[in-house]
Amino acid sequence: METQTFDALLQNKTQEIEKIIRSYLPAEEGRQKTVLQAMNYSVLAGGKRLRPMLMLETYRMCGGRGREIEPFLAAIEMIHTYSLVHDDLPAMDNDEYRRGRETTWKVYGETMGILAGDGLLNYAFETALRAFEIADGTDPGMLLRIAGALSVLAQKAGVHGMIGGQTADIEAEAGEIPVTAEQLRFIHEHKTGALIVASMKIGAVLAGASEEQIRLLERCAEDIGMAFQIQDDILDVIGDSSELGKTVGSDEQNHKQTYVTLYGLEEAKRTVEELSQEAVEQYLKNVGCDHEFLERLILTLIDRRK
Repeated sequence: METQTFDALLQNKTQEIEKIIRSYLPAEEGRQKTVLQAMNYSVLAGGKRLRPMLMLETYRMCGGRGREIEPFLAAIEMIHTYSLVHDDLPAMDNDEYRRGRETTWKVYGETMGILAGDGLLNYAFETALRAFEIADGTDPGMLLRIAGALSVLAQKAGVHGMIGGQTADIEAEAGEIPVTAEQLRFIHEHKTGALIVASMKIGAVLAGASEEQIRLLERCAEDIGMAFQIQDDILDVIGDSSELGKTVGSDEQNHKQTYVTLYGLEEAKRTVEELSQEAVEQYLKNVGCDHEFLERLILTLIDRRK
């Protein structure tokens, strides 16, 4: 696929996803108006929309054509956003800028930042459940697939997924446990990788993919998640704050062990490329579907600057 063609497709698909996400945001009204404003401020801060993009493309690649995927696209972005809102809090990373503007707690206060994150997590599941309203109630297979997708979403967002990874990350930062390569891999696979795996697995499950296809896509997503986080570690060292929309060097400032500190910059870059290639060559290409756009999307992770 030519770069110009890919860029145009990416822009169109991003706009489609953005429109869907906005359509599921809550109205800013009632006595809880402030927390709703803080929630929407957080989601509308922008971002790559990578997780809903991976979910939608996997769904379509595996033959999905319905609208029951749409609530899940919004839900996964809400969960991802809540994790960032809480990550930025003074008790966590104490970041004041994200995506080029002040973080939620800086605008609305620390207490409202906590509540906004809580609100997004809960509202994500309210949103995902709306897939049952969209689905054809006469198709029991689709209802079971939605239930399966909800199970994936809950597990990957919880203590055996993203929250578990965040817990290990906090303990590592506090020096409560030794940071080995194995421990760092656990953190990356859970804190970052869990929602990427959830995105692709939900897309495959809702589309009715086979067990073998789902297994291959899970492995693909695991590689993508690891590569994505290592690239984040790299950009925290060599990135440009104006491009990233956040302060660089925060890992060093917070005394965090990363893939770069353990293995060095060049080895980290090589690993990102290897993981990305493995995701495509060993897993994605064996799913047996048209994967051209998704392949290009994955490989752009190698060269991203933000």
